[in-house]
Amino acid sequence: MSIQIRGRGIVPGITEGEALVSQETISGWGGIDPAQGVIIESRHELFNVCFTDKVLIFPGAKGSSGWSGFFQSTRLMGTAPRAMVFSAMTTKAVLGAVVTRVPTISELDQDPLQVITTGDWVVVDADRGIITVTPQADRLQTKRPDRAAVPAATEGISQGA
Repeated sequence: MSIQIRGRGIVPGITEGEALVSQETISGWGGIDPAQGVIIESRHELFNVCFTDKVLIFPGAKGSSGWSGFFQSTRLMGTAPRAMVFSAMTTKAVLGAVVTRVPTISELDQDPLQVITTGDWVVVDADRGIITVTPQADRLQTKRPDRAAVPAATEGISQGA
């Protein structure tokens, strides 16, 4: 069963992917390795976890205004998250989302950190300010393939009979 969360679209766009949830704020400058798309802050709960191509769900940004520059670098290096959802809207987080150019939603009617867990499938429609969450257990139960599995499932199928 899917869950919908409504909020304010910050950066427009629609995408979907696997959720990566952090209960802790993320430091851009010194907290991430933009070349690898990995959190490198040693005391962070997601230390050494890759956020590339994930829907990054987190409370917000911490640290200096360098946060946006480091997340912009993830876009330039191809290691950016697929989308961002944050519960505390700050100028650092918003600017980081804008320069990263990924669909972003904030100011939500439910706390995304309480509703979404890592591994859930999330559709982020920042154009309408809607997040649709399919819990991982439901996704596994229905065996819904993610986008990465779709091309492999069609390989070897003859187009003409």
